Amino acid sequence: MIDIPYNNIADYDYPLPDARIALFPAPQRDGSKLLLHCHGRISDHSFGELPQLLPPDGLLVMNNTRVIHARLPFRKSTGAAIEIFCLEPLAPSTDVQLAMQQTAGCTWRCLVGNAKKWKSGELVLPIQVGNIPCTLTASIVAEEVNTFRVRFSWEPAELSFAQIIEAAGKVPLPPYIRRAATPTDAERYQTIFAAHDGSVAAPTAGLHFTDEVFHALSENHIHPAYITLHVGAGTFKPVATDDVRQHVMHPEQVLVSKQLLDTLAAASGNIIAVGTTAVRSLESLYWLGASYLQTGVMPQMVDQWQPYQTDTIPYKTQDILIALREYLTAKGADHLSFSTQVMLLPCYKFRLVTGMLTNFHQPKSTLLLLISAFLGPAWRDIYDHALANDYRFLSYGDACLFL
Repeated sequence: MIDIPYNNIADYDYPLPDARIALFPAPQRDGSKLLLHCHGRISDHSFGELPQLLPPDGLLVMNNTRVIHARLPFRKSTGAAIEIFCLEPLAPSTDVQLAMQQTAGCTWRCLVGNAKKWKSGELVLPIQVGNIPCTLTASIVAEEVNTFRVRFSWEPAELSFAQIIEAAGKVPLPPYIRRAATPTDAERYQTIFAAHDGSVAAPTAGLHFTDEVFHALSENHIHPAYITLHVGAGTFKPVATDDVRQHVMHPEQVLVSKQLLDTLAAASGNIIAVGTTAVRSLESLYWLGASYLQTGVMPQMVDQWQPYQTDTIPYKTQDILIALREYLTAKGADHLSFSTQVMLLPCYKFRLVTGMLTNFHQPKSTLLLLISAFLGPAWRDIYDHALANDYRFLSYGDACLFL
């Protein structure tokens, strides 16, 4: 049985003028403003002060996914422009890591701009990968609800899809950044610690970090650790129903290393997640382990409503982490790979995350619901303060720290 109280999405709305949406990043990554909410008090800072604001010996868990150039600009022989937006891999593997290493060809679920002009036939895009001239070809396999299955193939066949899409595609800026991507976005819409190709949106709380900030964190004995969640386009999907319980979350892939499990176990409950994607990954990890301990079978997916099932046994977090590590050891593996559909609502009880660093999120979004789950009604005071004090909002905007 699932027990979730009614929440109307209208209660998570606030006025956001277009002028407050940051269309470009700050001149310096760590030059943004930072709002601190700690023990019910709000104070204003610069992001460079972060190392002094965090609790000593804290653990910062960051999402080290890498944004792919998911927007592919094709043109038909008639001159019609067709943009293909890669959402998720379908074949020969649905695993993002493996799909990016694929050679010769692959199939992805995609959005297609100007699809009415492309009913059949192949689209061809000549590109250059380094000094190598290449040809990327796309063809429709099937039309689905609002999306298409698109088959890609390329020559030379020995190149990986990661190499192809990096050369052929454009940075997938969020829909609320109403401008064309520039060469600067290829650098700034990517964290400096990005490591694993697969996201179609950046984990934007991580965009503020610089080598100088990391050095200052180290001097204050605050340590970074990394988890991977490949962000899907569903992160921008608005909640279109009044009752938030009717919203369907899009699954996203998560990778967790054995080393991170050890680090989390030693963190003594002082875990600050950098971004909502890191929050969802860490909390999903708890429910993955809970399901494993309860059934003896490691699930491939953490269901959207699993945290709210009344028959779920409440395990200790330490027991969860130990069990997952022992599972990896028995399998001779060094990381867990699973998908999560978890939706964190205002009734949610957090299991791993004790602090959060994030940006300011869209009204009536699942991300704002997650913030409310962590803060309670205080989220509105924080957002009112940010609006009244010239903070910049959304992906390229300023940051906030909740302790």
